[in-house]
Amino acid sequence: MTRAVVQERYGSSEVLTLSDVPTPTPGPGEVLVAVRAASLNARDWHIMRGEPRAARLLDRTAFGRRGPQVAIRGTDLAGTVEAVGADVTRWRPGDHVFGEGTATLAEHAVVPAGQLVALPAGVTFEQAAALPLAATTAQVLLDAAGPVPGQSILVNGASGGVGTFAIQLARVAGLDVTAVVSPRNLEQAATLGAESVIDYTRQDFTTLGRVYDVVVDLVGNRGLRELRRVVRPGGALVLSGGGVPGEGRIIGPLRLLVWAHLAGPFSGTRVLTPVAAPDPELLDRLAAHVVAGTVSPVIDRCFPLVETSEAFRYLETQHATGKVVIAV
Repeated sequence: MTRAVVQERYGSSEVLTLSDVPTPTPGPGEVLVAVRAASLNARDWHIMRGEPRAARLLDRTAFGRRGPQVAIRGTDLAGTVEAVGADVTRWRPGDHVFGEGTATLAEHAVVPAGQLVALPAGVTFEQAAALPLAATTAQVLLDAAGPVPGQSILVNGASGGVGTFAIQLARVAGLDVTAVVSPRNLEQAATLGAESVIDYTRQDFTTLGRVYDVVVDLVGNRGLRELRRVVRPGGALVLSGGGVPGEGRIIGPLRLLVWAHLAGPFSGTRVLTPVAAPDPELLDRLAAHVVAGTVSPVIDRCFPLVETSEAFRYLETQHATGKVVIAV
């Protein structure tokens, strides 16, 4: 048996329980990982709550009628290979790995072998667990826009997991970065590399008259017309998720994404809605940035596995800066 964070129905973090479950067995092409660290993502609380409810109809792989399709939460992990299934030749028991899978908030998780990469020397399990979904998403958003060095980029929602990586990766790409954050995150955004920082409680970035080659919106609380105003002609507007727990329970940020698909082609602006997928080659490159010191995972707090419910509550109510990590 092993311990895992389980939920049987949708709800707040109170529906999560740490339970004994059978230790999973790796099938062909799979690896059993003894999890040392995992991290929380916005995707995790969306699935935990079943919100926005429209997503229950759109993504039947993740959302069931009354609860998630997979009862154990978690996407990112870092740990040690404990066993391998048939046809797995790259990994051996004892290898330190990290990557993206499902049901990772547990002492053991089964992950497709092709979604794991080797943990580099000098990178901790906690740092590695913070990378997969958030850093991959940030890089995919930048790559979709295709900016060139010297161009300008605005990141709305630059203090979360994806946002903190987006600032740093944009700087690696040679871009002039403007970050939109809350007052408590102004100094951090500048430290991560933003040349200009906007406090959204004092200034509305859509009314300042400034335009950018790329605008990345990670919040989803603005209309398409507002966002297009700050994109330079020929530039790109990149949209990704967003939402606030307890708000927009029916449609939430999906409204903006759907409208972008319908109206974007006629707006005169490149409106992009890329979706990240597990990419081991990209994850290797991102880890290399961490080793080189050009990118550093921002870890807000680290909770033990037994306090995962509290970690979700913290993520939702305190608007965590960077990543919340679970140490197993």
